[in-house]
Amino acid sequence: MDAYDTGSGARQGPGGREHPAGPGGGGTGDGTGGASGSPEGAAGPGAVRGASGETAEPPPASGPADPRSPSETAEPPPVTGLAEPGPVRDAAESRPSAGTAESASGTGPATAATAEPVKPVEPVMPVDLPTGVAALSPRYQVGALVALAVVAAAVCAHLGLVFLHVAPSNTLTKQHGAAVDEWVFPEFEQNWKLFAPNPLQQNISVQVRAEVSTADGEIRTTGWYDLSAEDGRAIDGNPVPSHTQQNELRRAWDFFVATHDSDDRAVGLRGTLSESYLRRIAVLRLERNDAAGPGGVVERVQYRSRTTNVEPPSWSGEKVSDRPTVRELPWWTVSGSGDPREGAA
Repeated sequence: MDAYDTGSGARQGPGGREHPAGPGGGGTGDGTGGASGSPEGAAGPGAVRGASGETAEPPPASGPADPRSPSETAEPPPVTGLAEPGPVRDAAESRPSAGTAESASGTGPATAATAEPVKPVEPVMPVDLPTGVAALSPRYQVGALVALAVVAAAVCAHLGLVFLHVAPSNTLTKQHGAAVDEWVFPEFEQNWKLFAPNPLQQNISVQVRAEVSTADGEIRTTGWYDLSAEDGRAIDGNPVPSHTQQNELRRAWDFFVATHDSDDRAVGLRGTLSESYLRRIAVLRLERNDAAGPGGVVERVQYRSRTTNVEPPSWSGEKVSDRPTVRELPWWTVSGSGDPREGAA
């Protein structure tokens, strides 16, 4: 072929005829398209139609064409560092979204190299907050420590005194026996009656009556109040009876009997203390029962006890008397305010 055939911009039409590429875009006179036969009259693959309708020839390729698509030939961006392993996600979260599935040109899928690495979620470490005394302010911590020290000292002192009370006679009890007895009696007294070979087999009822000065100036004597029966009614059916209801009257009467002889005379200083204790109990119980009445004043009180033997079981063969034994004490003078007066009538 000559230079005109290869160097010019002519195109071969149907039948092998050559058509010069004119200003009208290289079309034939009869209106047929180019060599590709497309209705738009495109000159061929890679041709670009200008605004004036002319077809521009693409620039010559410098090398063999790469059969791969542009999205496949694009190299991934350099990785600056290894992604830290993150939490495992399920399949729904690991699927790429619609916005990231397409490449920048909108025609190809995004590669794994272009996806952003998932940042791992750092676990939140629990904070250990102080509890108890450590949670208080320094001032309250000092107060709590002082209170704890006082309670501990009181408990240790109480246990020590009770131990000396029940321990055999020793040097400490001989020198400080009075102080030990003052602390222990009567609230914390210890005894071994529960393990005695001959436990108590009697019912003792303690009763009291009073001479009352009425508002009219007359003197009258009340009937007998059964104080033991009152305590029994308060305890019966009560799951948590008070120490006073259970032991106050019973221990006071045992204290009196142990410190007096058969003629009701006090033996030692503790005998006088037991009389004063019984006087106070009598006045409190009579005021509770309103024995003096409106405007009345209790002038004197008198105690008596009624002791009855507990009937033994039928299989024992033991015989005891069923007649009660009554013991009456002399009249004791008291003031209207409840303070005892020394002496007996």
